[in-house]
Order: sequence, then C-alpha cells, then structure tokens
Amino acid sequence: MNTTLPTSRIVVGLSGGVDSSVTAHLLKQAGHDVRGIFMQNWEDDNTDQYCSIKQDSLDAMAVADILDIDIDIVNFAAEYKDNVFAYFLQEYQAGRTPNPDVLCNAEIKFKCFLDYALAGGADLIATGHYARKQVRGGVHYLLKGLDGNKDQSYFLYRLQPHQLAKSLFPLGELAKPQVRLLAEQAQLPTAAKKDSTGICFIGERPFRQFLQQYLPTNPGDMVSPEGKVVGRHEGLMYYTLGQRKGLGIGGAGEPWFVAGKDLPHNTLLVVQGHNHPLLFSHSLVMHDLSFTLPEKPSPGRYGVKTRYRMADAMAELSYLENGRAQLVFDAPQWAVTPGQSAVLYDGDVCLGGGIIAGTDSNSIRI
Repeated sequence: MNTTLPTSRIVVGLSGGVDSSVTAHLLKQAGHDVRGIFMQNWEDDNTDQYCSIKQDSLDAMAVADILDIDIDIVNFAAEYKDNVFAYFLQEYQAGRTPNPDVLCNAEIKFKCFLDYALAGGADLIATGHYARKQVRGGVHYLLKGLDGNKDQSYFLYRLQPHQLAKSLFPLGELAKPQVRLLAEQAQLPTAAKKDSTGICFIGERPFRQFLQQYLPTNPGDMVSPEGKVVGRHEGLMYYTLGQRKGLGIGGAGEPWFVAGKDLPHNTLLVVQGHNHPLLFSHSLVMHDLSFTLPEKPSPGRYGVKTRYRMADAMAELSYLENGRAQLVFDAPQWAVTPGQSAVLYDGDVCLGGGIIAGTDSNSIRI
C-alpha cells in the first residue's frame, strides 16, 4: 500500500470478509481517520438458509469494534434492485449471461457508497479488491493486482475517472495468504472466514430454483448442429455458452457442450467435444462501452479478457457506429458469451471495455 498517502478521512466498505477487514486494519495502522460501512443490498427472500447478510453484518461490526472504528449499516437495497437486479433479470430473459458483480461495483459500491461517504465528509473510500491504482501526471490508472490468482481489475473496468480518483485498493500488492496472515496477527475474527462465492441474492440455493421465482420457464429441444434433437432443456435462461454440466445427454462419445441459443425457436444448440469449432470465436462486438481513463483507447492491439481469470488474449480494437466496438483476436477464443464483459488491458493497466453483444460464430442467435 502507498505509505506516502497524506492522512485522510477514509470510509472502508466492510463486507464481513477477511479482505475488507484487513483493508481497514492497514489504513488504520497507517494513521488515517477510518470509518466503516456495511452495505445491505438485498432484502427479498433474505433467509439465513441461503444468504449470509445477517452474519456478515455481525462480523463487520465485530471487526470495527476490534479496530476501534465507527461503522454505519446502510441499506442500498432499493438502488440495487432498480439498477442491478432489474438488469440481471432482463439479460437472462433475453438469453444472455450477465455479470451482476461488474454492475454492482459501478452502480452501488463506487456510486451509492461513494456518494454516501463523500456526503458524510470522507476524502476517499477503500475496498478489499485485489487491484492497484497509480497516479501519473495527475491521471489515475487502474492496474491489475499483483496476485494473478486474485486480480479483480476485470470486475472494476466500469469505474469512471472521477470514481477511481476517490478510491483506494490497499490489498493490490498483496497475495491472499499474506492477507490472512495479517488478519491473524491483528486477531481479526474474519481471519479464517471462508471466501464468499457468487452473489448474495442467490447464495447457496439452486440457481434454477431462484430464477423460477422471477422468470417463467419455457422448456424446449436441445439440437445438434445437424438439427437432430438430442435432449430437452428446461429453459434457455438456465444455460450459458460452454456449459457442460447439467445437460443430461446420454450416449457414447465426447461430452456435450452448449454452443448457442436460438431464442425465436426456443432451441439450445449443443455440440460434442471441448474443441468443437462452434465453440470458438474469431471476433466479437461489444456495446455499452466504459473506460477508466479520460480518453478512450485508440484503435489498435490490446490484451483482452472475456472472462475472469483467463490469460489476456491479444486482439485488434476498432470502433463501429452506434457506440459499439469490435475485437478481432489473434487466436480463436473459446465460449465467448453474450452478456459477459470484454475488458481491455495495456500491460497491467485496465483500460475499460464493454458488454459482449455477439460474436462471429453463427451459433449465437440472440
């Protein structure tokens, strides 16, 4: 963490996990005026069976008590439902696979939370994301976290320059084992707490069961590229490109994978073999573009991630009409999925990106 940062009033998003706990601890150790905030973003069907909000809030308050900092419990559930969850449902209904964590960061953590903190007199906010920030010539650059296994810059690509300027990521230069060790040394109650997976409003419950509460099911056929019916799907919204598990297609030969959706005919295109040509795309078109720097990237070659934790794939960026952009890859990419994000990198610098609208693969008819 940058130890030369002037003493500031910093509000930390305390989630009840080890990462945000150590974030607050490091800032307090560095002499800053630190305050915590716990964001409650979900209320519907919020039971202990599936969602950990109650326990997480208790853990966040326990950490605040040990660190001797104040903490606010703030409810952003209405904003979350309007700006994140509504989009989540809309995308699934349209046959795409959204990433609500990306939108939650842009709309809740670095918008609602940031506005709340600044209105309360804070200079900056901080989160437990594994990412880095550098200031060069007055410009704030978002960088990958040094721990390649935990780098979360992919989820932060929609941050705008003014949001980056007010944000800190103290864990960016640390590896996860170091963070847990720091938590143990500080005797924080979250030191051994298991990392959360997924998003709270789904929790550990079966995904299909959750979606059925909000969207009507519409079963249909699974078909091969030759048009042969090989099975039945329970609703196109339950499947994503590249999916192997849960298809229930028997018979001999290689495993089956989802290669496309045909919404007008309510059919799911499935192929045999991980390396089937229809699972690969040479290019994609993205829309809803968002960039982290004041100037958008110039057309040219960049590293690209089309999913979290994948290695950067080199691609050529060009801009199209109607606010869209195209990426042409040096090598075909596997299971590029509409609704997910394509994120651009110049080395370690995260430049931004957009939502994948479609690919050159004829298998995608959304």
